[in-house]
Order: sequence, then C-alpha cells, then structure tokens
Amino acid sequence: MAGNNNSYWKANIALIVKCLSIWFVVSYLFGIVLVDVLNTVRMGGYKLGFWFAQQGSIYTFVILVFYYAKSMGKIDKEFGVDEK
Repeated sequence: MAGNNNSYWKANIALIVKCLSIWFVVSYLFGIVLVDVLNTVRMGGYKLGFWFAQQGSIYTFVILVFYYAKSMGKIDKEFGVDEK
C-alpha cells in the first residue's frame, strides 16, 4: 500500500508542478519579463505582451483549474481513491 501511496503523490505533485510551470511562463515570463518583445506583435488590436499581462494569465489560470480538476479525477480513479 505504501508504494501505491508514493506513486499517487508523485503523480499528484508532477501535475501540480506542470500546472504551476505553465502559469509561471504565461503570467511572469510573458506578462512581465518578455513584455517588450511580445508587444511588437498585435492581437485583436492590442499588444500581445499587454494582453498576456491583463487577460492571458487570467484565462490560463481558469483553464488550468479545470485541467487540474479533470486530471486529478483521472489520477484518483487510476489509484482507486476516487469518490465514486
């Protein structure tokens, strides 16, 4: 049982790291560090760096919340700890 428990938490932590890495890239790198480079591109009339800073990071966060919930459901089912 302990080996299965370790595998479950490894899968859980790997998913968390993946989601946080994506959010970091979108919100910090695209919205702050690379904003000047991205501002040379326009999307819908707005500079891309500005869009990532104002909207893109929020949209990405919401998408990641749903992705995390769906993926955790799969991980829970795989390891037999789902609520059903």
